[in-house]
Amino acid sequence: MKVFIFLIALVITACVPKPKSIHEVDIENNPSETINNLSQVRIGLDILLEEKLDLIKNKSIALVTNHSGLDNNGVPNYKRLMALKDVKIKIIFSPEHGLFGEAADGEKINYNGQINTLPHIVSLYGSARKPKKEHLEGVDVIIYDIQDVGARYYTYITTLGQVMEVASNQGIPIMVLDRPNPITGIKVEGPILDLNNRSDVGYYPIPIRYGLTIGELAKMIIGEKWIEATPELIIVPMLGWQRNYWMNEINTNWISPSPNIPDLETAIVYPGMCLFEATNISEGRGSTKPFKRFGAPWINKQKLSIELNNLNLAGVEFKPISYIQIDIKGVANNPKYENQVCNGIEIIITNRNDYNSVSTALSILSIISKEYPNSFEINKSRMKKFWGKDNLVDSLHSNGDFYTSINRFEDVSKKYHLYD
Repeated sequence: MKVFIFLIALVITACVPKPKSIHEVDIENNPSETINNLSQVRIGLDILLEEKLDLIKNKSIALVTNHSGLDNNGVPNYKRLMALKDVKIKIIFSPEHGLFGEAADGEKINYNGQINTLPHIVSLYGSARKPKKEHLEGVDVIIYDIQDVGARYYTYITTLGQVMEVASNQGIPIMVLDRPNPITGIKVEGPILDLNNRSDVGYYPIPIRYGLTIGELAKMIIGEKWIEATPELIIVPMLGWQRNYWMNEINTNWISPSPNIPDLETAIVYPGMCLFEATNISEGRGSTKPFKRFGAPWINKQKLSIELNNLNLAGVEFKPISYIQIDIKGVANNPKYENQVCNGIEIIITNRNDYNSVSTALSILSIISKEYPNSFEINKSRMKKFWGKDNLVDSLHSNGDFYTSINRFEDVSKKYHLYD
């Protein structure tokens, strides 16, 4: 009898249609974006290996990469390079989260050199954040190949600048293999970082969402002299990428750039929702939907969802939920309110082109700060690093004054565009 009931339940479950993701709905509403009509984009890695091998022939290479450094067939860059007869990888440098994406946010890594049959591996998120002089002895060129997420907080772009500084001091050129900005190169959001708030989560005077590819950003870092010493820069651009492309509109498979950005939807909300890390509001780490949900045990989820939906913010709706966060090795170490029920909101993007992640996050924080003045807390020193300025509390009660500087940034950044 139990087996019979189980089989019935299984059949019923199989017959229930799977809920459509936001992007499946988006594709239905935009027939030009169907899976059979994906735009063909060749990333910098494939261009290098198929058309520009002369740039690295007979060279000793230092490779800065991680699990996201795959070619369009899903093969790691170091495997492709190691298969070449006239190229030698002397050393591999890995950023935050490790070479294999195995470490949680902020977790220090130490490989102690060799792993299996790979070249010598050194973490740049352990005891040292920059390559040492001895690491680069005999190196002819440094190759940087990491998938970015398009937000200033990402320490991968900080690693890029720090490696650039060392490369310049050592007289070694750096080659950046360009990859798509997964959240397009169109929209720019958030304040410009004040350099007195410089840190690993904000190394350059750029907006939170900066609308550039990693190659364009590298070009701008050198052009605007944002680092102490600037090396010779070689960019291997993509072919076929356009600024308005979302990652799921091209023929490149989604690569989770870090453990808590599992999909494109998360990358879209991340520029704004990462600000919650500097508060006592859960940003969803340790749950199945990091950054797409937020909450705390003391929040009235129904009331908050009504207040947020009444704002009629562009491209987004707010669904009341309760969830529990747990410690997940390599993903979320000691998350906020661990093993407690958090009452809060799930973010539902209804139109990603209209949605503004940063201003939406400000609206959420503003309402929470007013509704829960005795419970809501901001870590001011940490928030300065994320926000980039000292005025977040003021911005919670206004539209902020950062739009002029954004317009100025957009004007200046255009001269570094590679894909117009």
